[in-house]
Amino acid sequence: MEELQASLQPRGLTLSTFHDKGRSLLAARDFYPGEVIISQEPYVCVPNNSLSESRCDGCFSKSNLKKCSACHVVWYCGSSCQKLEWKLHRLECQLLAKLDKERRKSVTPTIRMMVKLYLRRKLQNGNVIPVTAMDNYNLVEALVSHMSDIDEKQLLLYAQMANLVNLILQLPNNDIKEIAENFSKFACNAHTICDSELRPLGTGLYPVISIINHSCLPNAVLIFEGRLAVVRAVQHIPKDSEVSISYVETAASTITRQKTLKEQYLFTCTCVRCNKLGQYGDIQESAILEGYRCRDNGCSGFLLRESDEKGFVCQQCGLIRNKEEIRKIASDIKALSDKASSSGNINAAGRMERSFDNLQIDDSGV
Repeated sequence: MEELQASLQPRGLTLSTFHDKGRSLLAARDFYPGEVIISQEPYVCVPNNSLSESRCDGCFSKSNLKKCSACHVVWYCGSSCQKLEWKLHRLECQLLAKLDKERRKSVTPTIRMMVKLYLRRKLQNGNVIPVTAMDNYNLVEALVSHMSDIDEKQLLLYAQMANLVNLILQLPNNDIKEIAENFSKFACNAHTICDSELRPLGTGLYPVISIINHSCLPNAVLIFEGRLAVVRAVQHIPKDSEVSISYVETAASTITRQKTLKEQYLFTCTCVRCNKLGQYGDIQESAILEGYRCRDNGCSGFLLRESDEKGFVCQQCGLIRNKEEIRKIASDIKALSDKASSSGNINAAGRMERSFDNLQIDDSGV
């Protein structure tokens, strides 16, 4: 990591390690709101292609696509994107072309990304693709996998996926266990590549960006300019402070954020915001973000999701409602909302808005 440390220094950044959170990225100078802290191209990435929708492998565009005539899996919008990806796709194409039609259907974007990971490593080892301090397989090896925290069912799934990757790669000395561990690294460290309107386009692995730890009250934000991951400051970050981004939706209650982080990233957040769990301010914030109005018209409290996910309890009077009741109410409100949005009639929209309000009041609406 000495080379990476030297590469980060001119950018005003430094690496550090904390016993409770592992590697961290610290500011070696002051950063100000809007300033770019760091950017990185993906080590590997894939578009979110499916049977119903395809994107260019180079730019993730959906326009003027043509399928690779050899492998019949990868799409390109033109020759420039095809040339950009050719060194890597040349090897991948040969492997995919050998698969029968049914086997190709099993090659999901995640499987493809793993295949590309090992092919890129091979090309870098052979000096076909240059190696830099911020672009090398050693950075992938240093990522946390949380394998010891994964349940048996998920481990079995990773093993099955690893066997398929090994079948495709047909490389000597491939370690199935290592491939399975890298799938776990993908789950914990890969980022969803989004457009300017936050619509998902694909998935990419950014090993240096992945060093940045999570906070529910982050001082930076991760955005994408094409496939380039860019981290910008959203507030003043003083020298020697840790740079943080949010891995989850910040406009969610503490219970929801904690649940998502534990399930997807396998850790419990202890940021300043999460440490207020159960306190008055946290309850009030959660009520605004996710609260359901109490069914008792004489009560001004809010129903919040219980930590055991069994139902919703009023924070003021203690009234409990089960998940099925709340789910039906939320579904009814969404139907009314969708109908109001699509209606061009002002009077009709007004009547639906009043129905919406009544549903909120009488049936503990959102």
